[in-house]
Amino acid sequence: MKLYGIPNCGTVKKARAWLDEHGVDYEFHDFKKQGVTEAMLSGWLRQVGWQKLLKKTGPTWGQLPEAIKASIKDDTSAMGLMLDKPNVIKRPVLEHQGKVLATGFNETDYENLDY
Repeated sequence: MKLYGIPNCGTVKKARAWLDEHGVDYEFHDFKKQGVTEAMLSGWLRQVGWQKLLKKTGPTWGQLPEAIKASIKDDTSAMGLMLDKPNVIKRPVLEHQGKVLATGFNETDYENLDY
């Protein structure tokens, strides 16, 4: 199990606390320290699509020029933005054996996952 995100994100903190409380073993991958790769994003985009992976509610998205926001129309354009600004990736991403189990954190969704 691998959890991807940034440590100071409130949603990531909630997910980590839930996993710890439920005894789920996982490795944490810090986007800021360990980075985000094209291969990583490509796999996630194939599985969940750019609309589910792109976070449009945070300050990073809000500060982007309207022209950049308007240019995000598919996996390729979203990947370019996510590689440049990993904070626009919906966090956390929970992955197991290469399969994305969840994006973001919802306690009910986590309870229903097959670990």
